Amino acid sequence: MTTHTQHAEQLSTTTLLRFATAGSVDDGKSTLVGRLLHDSKSVLTDQLEAVEHASRSRGQAAPDLALLTDGLRAEREQGITIDVAYRYFATPRRRFILADTPGHVQYTRNMVTGASTAELAVVLVDARNGVVEQTRRHAAVAALLRVPHVVLAVNKMDLVDYAEPVFAAIAEEFTAYAASLGVPEITAIPISALAGDNVVEPSAHMDWYGGPTVLEHLETVPVSHDLTACHARFPVQYVIRPQTAEHPDYRGYAGQIAAGAFRVGEAVTVLPSGRTSTIAGIDALGESVDIAWAPQSVTIRLADDIDISRGDLIAPSADAPAVTQDVEATVCHVADQPLSVGQRVLLKHTTRTVKAIVKDIPSRLTLDDLSQHPAPGQLVANDIGRVVVRTAEPLALDAYADSRRTGSFLLIDPADGTTLTAGMAGASFAAAAEPGAAAADDAEWDF
Repeated sequence: MTTHTQHAEQLSTTTLLRFATAGSVDDGKSTLVGRLLHDSKSVLTDQLEAVEHASRSRGQAAPDLALLTDGLRAEREQGITIDVAYRYFATPRRRFILADTPGHVQYTRNMVTGASTAELAVVLVDARNGVVEQTRRHAAVAALLRVPHVVLAVNKMDLVDYAEPVFAAIAEEFTAYAASLGVPEITAIPISALAGDNVVEPSAHMDWYGGPTVLEHLETVPVSHDLTACHARFPVQYVIRPQTAEHPDYRGYAGQIAAGAFRVGEAVTVLPSGRTSTIAGIDALGESVDIAWAPQSVTIRLADDIDISRGDLIAPSADAPAVTQDVEATVCHVADQPLSVGQRVLLKHTTRTVKAIVKDIPSRLTLDDLSQHPAPGQLVANDIGRVVVRTAEPLALDAYADSRRTGSFLLIDPADGTTLTAGMAGASFAAAAEPGAAAADDAEWDF
């Protein structure tokens, strides 16, 4: 019993890292994830026994660790990953939520879903094939989604005799490409997921590599959960008016702080109305507190009785976002039905849903070479492009570059509630690292 309590206490003090894996088909992504789970002792005995049994029945001598992650029957039968699978595991140093995303081109939307909340992306490359079209596509998606850390895992090093020049050439090509897209940090690691080299344990075959293993890097990469440095934003989810004898005048606004911190006594503006007030009190877990920060769920009380309802946004008056009805954004179209110019949609941003119309689709991005196809007229499933949307009511939307939480939105089919498109407000890629590349980038994205 003591051990269980100690383990729970240990987990409560560790940080959480959300990361996504991406790679072409047969690059060994599922094997890498299986190896991570297996070697970090995150697999239950009965799961391992089931995998060993399934592997033996296929005539495989060693357990096929990919079977630990390919959960759908169709995935196992075809030997490919189809949907995003979320895995939860922990080491004494950190807890992890892993989004295992598919490699096929037609599942670009699945990678966007998995990477949208990730702080790190692991992009797998087969050492024999090097950087391929799909690798560039995954790097571009990671850059569009502003994933802060990217790991290039050069897999199957055992099949190229663990040769350092092979790894160095791939790492150089990928790093140059990803940096030109504005990916802030890239770490290249040579691995063999099948043999276990540099996944959890350091490799005995690559003494020329002195960097961390994949798990070491995952455990030590700085996780910026400090959303307090961001612009403070509080989308109202619910208005609490008990009107009881005990609380006759209580009026509180409940929700989750999306970013930043709020303090009692701070001057705030409610958007889109623009009315101002001061924070009179903050209630968290039934107690009054002087300060609260993201991602806490709290109830904020204001000094003035002003008209506030679900979907309104509370922000510090000194740092309130501008409201707009014209949204320009990069989007990934996720529905099977196309998105067309003139289409009527619902736009969901934080807790607010408003009617909108697609005014323009200026371009569709070709991820292979980052060229743009002007005025495509519509976007189909897995397309990434620029859209201009006009909303019926003003929205307090941040640029996605400033806040992934309050700069993102969904376009929804008003007829049946289907999610059509995932959107990121503002500019497409971050500015590139080198001045020369930045200029080229701007020329490429002349919207």
